[in-house]
This record gives sequence, C-alpha cells and structure tokens, in this order.
Amino acid sequence: MADTTALYALRFPDGSVSLYIDEHYAKDRGVDPAQLVRVEIPREMFISGTVQEVREYVALYLESLQQKTGHA
Repeated sequence: MADTTALYALRFPDGSVSLYIDEHYAKDRGVDPAQLVRVEIPREMFISGTVQEVREYVALYLESLQQKTGHA
C-alpha cells in the first residue's frame, strides 16, 4: 500500500483551497484541470485526519511551492 494518497488542489487568491479527488471530478465542477496542483497527502492523515487538517496541510504545501517558485 502506498504511503501517500494524491488529491488535487486549487488555491484562491485569499489563500483558501478547494480539494478534488481527481481531475475528472474537478472538471465536472467547472474547474480547469490545468489549474490544479497534485498534492501527495500522507496516508495516515488521509485515513484518520480531519478535513480541516488535510486542508491546512495542502494550504501549507501550496504556500511553500509559491515561495520556492516565486509565483502567486
């Protein structure tokens, strides 16, 4: 079994994030899949963490990517 589970995320200018289980679901919700970022969630967090904990993990991950690349 994998140590991580992927989710797809979209970060908004206010810092909030939307999470999608896959690109097809996001597309069905009107999101351009090209805007999504694939985020590997630690398996234990995915299984037993709260939605809020997962959102915070993703938000911090996206923030660190932004700092590394210098893009908003």
